[in-house]
Order: sequence, then C-alpha cells, then structure tokens
Amino acid sequence: MAGENNNQAVRSYQPQFKELLQAVFRKQAYFGEFFGGQLQALDGITHNQKAFTVKTSDIPVVVGTEYNKGKDVAFGTGTAKSSRFGERTEVIYSDTDVNYTWEWVLHEGIDRHTVNADFNGAVADRLDLQAQAKVQMFDDHGGQFISSIASETKTVTDLTADNITKLFNDLATAYVNMEAVGQKMAWVNPALYNALVDHPLTTTSKSSTANIDENGILNFKGFRIKEVPEAKFKKGEIAYTSIIGVGRQFTGIDTARTIEAIDFDGVALQGAGKAGEFILPANKKAVIKVTTGAASK
Repeated sequence: MAGENNNQAVRSYQPQFKELLQAVFRKQAYFGEFFGGQLQALDGITHNQKAFTVKTSDIPVVVGTEYNKGKDVAFGTGTAKSSRFGERTEVIYSDTDVNYTWEWVLHEGIDRHTVNADFNGAVADRLDLQAQAKVQMFDDHGGQFISSIASETKTVTDLTADNITKLFNDLATAYVNMEAVGQKMAWVNPALYNALVDHPLTTTSKSSTANIDENGILNFKGFRIKEVPEAKFKKGEIAYTSIIGVGRQFTGIDTARTIEAIDFDGVALQGAGKAGEFILPANKKAVIKVTTGAASK
C-alpha cells in the first residue's frame, strides 16, 4: 500500500488507475456509447506518438446478382478465362496508425501530518477522484471529436413540435438511405430533451417510451435518446446522432505513482498520459450533428 513508501521510493499504481478509468468511463461518460461503451486504456506507453495500429480496407463488399451459367463461361471458350461467379475482387488490408492527439497529467501531495485521514485510504480516494475528473476530460474531448467529424449538419430554427418531427423524420430517412446497420442514438441538450418529453408524439401508442412524471424519454422515432449538458456541445449545436459504437477512445498511461516527497512529510501523487479518438473514414457518414442555425466555434 501507499504507506510502504516509507521503505521504497516509488509505488506504481498504473494497473489500478487503468481499471478505475475504465470503470468510471462505463458509468459516467456521456458519449460512451459512441465509443463502444469503453475506454481503451493501456497501463504503459510504448510509442510517444502512436497508440496502436488497425487494419482497414476501403474496398466495398461486392455482392453478385447472378450465377452465370453460360456455356462459354468457365467452360468452352471461356475455360480459365472467366468465372461463373463474376469478377473477383481482391481484398487488401492496409495498416493505419492511430496516434495520440492530447495529453493529461495529475500532481497532488498528501502530507501525513495534515491529511487527517488514513494515509492509504487517502491515496485510494484521490486516485478515484482523479479517474472521475479525467473521464470528464475524455468526455469533453469526445464531444468535440464527434462534432468535428460529423458528415452532415441538420438545422432547426426553433424547437416547436412540427420542427422536431421534421428533424427526426429527416434524420431517420438519412440513416435508412445510407443503409446504416445498428442502433441509432441521439445525444441531445436539455432544451431539445425537454421538448421531446413534451412532444405530442411521445406516447406508448406511437412506439415511443417516456415517463412524464420523471421527465424521462428513452426512444423517439427509432433513436435512443440521451440528455447531455449544454457544456458538452459547441456553441449553436444541440444534438449529435450516430450508430452506437462507430468510434473508439483510448488512453495510454505513462505513469501513475506515489513518490516520497523531500519538501514535506508525505508523498507526491503523480500521473501522466496521452489520449485520443479514432473513427474509420467510412463510418463518418453515420455521424450527423444538429444546430439551431447559429455559427459554431
């Protein structure tokens, strides 16, 4: 435990901090569903820029429309020159490096004379609180990332029932036309959320799920709805929509440790890491943002 630092200079907490980050992310990250519901965390950084490498392919799936039974296809004059399955597409995967794009740190001190609590317990408490603070930082970056890679923007002038109906009809149509597969989700600000709760279509008879007493709504026109604080959106933006799990968020932990201090009787609690977000280029088309017409910053 931390108190053992009386007999050793440094105590590493990287694995514990990694688990805390992942646990808090699953519970407290507003945009967690966009990133697959988990934070990919590494308790150690091998490269100072590259987080990991993914194998990707931009070649679309080819679906043949007919099995060609012609007498000169794969037989006769077409022997070894043709195929009854049609043209063959070669599948080639490319290696894509995913880089860290921002950094985080923590630096606190715990003095045995002034902490007024169990020393080991204080270390555990501070690591937990730091994990919560860092996850909120990840979430802020996550929202900015979603906004920056959105492939399309829908605009509403106000939140009247008619405008909301048209907005979600347009959004639903967009996802049908792109043949998106998966659960659609909308992260909305409080004003839009309340407008959805009060919407005349928000009834069980219309295949929506709402609880007016608790001011809660779960689904609207095929979208899972989640209320998000205004501060998580850029100015003028009120909602982000996508298919769940289209992106990934990650962090590498350089260090998470306590080290015996020399200028007070206690330890310095220190940590540092790198983080970033990633989405396949093809998946960006499944990300749409909604604005009120005001220019975003």
